[in-house]
Amino acid sequence: MQGYLLVDKPVGWTSFDVVNYIRRQVATIEGKKPKNCKVGHTGTLDPAATGLLMILVGKDYTRQAASLMKHDKTYEVTMRLGQVSTTGDGEGELSKLSDIIHSKEEIEAVLQNYTGDLMQTPPAFSAMKINGQRAYKLAREGKPVELEARPIRIYSNELNDYEYPDVTFTSQVGSGTYIRSLVADIGAELGTGAYMAALRRTAIAEHSIEKAMTPDQVTVDTLPALLTTLHTDG
Repeated sequence: MQGYLLVDKPVGWTSFDVVNYIRRQVATIEGKKPKNCKVGHTGTLDPAATGLLMILVGKDYTRQAASLMKHDKTYEVTMRLGQVSTTGDGEGELSKLSDIIHSKEEIEAVLQNYTGDLMQTPPAFSAMKINGQRAYKLAREGKPVELEARPIRIYSNELNDYEYPDVTFTSQVGSGTYIRSLVADIGAELGTGAYMAALRRTAIAEHSIEKAMTPDQVTVDTLPALLTTLHTDG
């Protein structure tokens, strides 16, 4: 069994939860133990985030994971102004920073400032490795986390709605861009502080969330047909 599968990850699930779930379906179909089935993905989503995961099934596909992770991605972002978070999102410890209320035009101008080729420092609570250890593990242990800024590309940030303190916008970005860092940088420039209140990935390259299945739609009966369709399209 080989191919792609597009899954709409629910809130609260980790990316590994989705992979594990699909692996169990594949194992049942193929009559194997789950550990003997090759299943992977092309880019992690945080548990609090929702949206598109591209799941890879079979050795011919999982071996392409590194190159497929380089695809551009599109996100629907909710940014909450006036507070900052230790983790960059609503899961962390929040601190009030400012009551400044900017105009829609000011918000749009700053969003446009963060497009093009930029340098970005990944968040401390990320899967980046420091001397072989995940940054988030060090951060949770209260150890210092020093990550270097690295080049990223942001194609566009389009404002969808603004009702203080929440700003919603669509961000199309290149591989390796951290939306939590983008939001924190925007909040810093506005002088209000900000954290990522919600995130939904809606596209990976040409693959759209509209074609994705929820986990409960992926069963032993439906999986083979879903893989065949995606394999043919891909």
